[in-house]
Amino acid sequence: MPRFAANLTMMFNEVPFLDRFEAAAKAGFTSVEFLFPYDHPAEEIGRRLRDNDLTQALFNLPPGNWEAGEKVLRRCPNVLTISRRACTRRCPMPRRPASSACI
Repeated sequence: MPRFAANLTMMFNEVPFLDRFEAAAKAGFTSVEFLFPYDHPAEEIGRRLRDNDLTQALFNLPPGNWEAGEKVLRRCPNVLTISRRACTRRCPMPRRPASSACI
């Protein structure tokens, strides 16, 4: 049976971002994903995940300067440093990366 994660960037836009965790849980989802959570404290995102018994399936690393057209980090000369910093400081759950793709 396929399992789907609710994309909180695209779904439940009728409510503010942090309220979408509850909306996803009420709709029957057990996991969520989202693009860039960096406008919200990691501790608050972690609390919303725990309070709604949700698993975080994924989120994107910072894209660089989005407004300046930097859509991906691979163009940055220090991409590895930026990626490591994002994973170790900003991941709300778990504290350590779940896979080697994020180290």
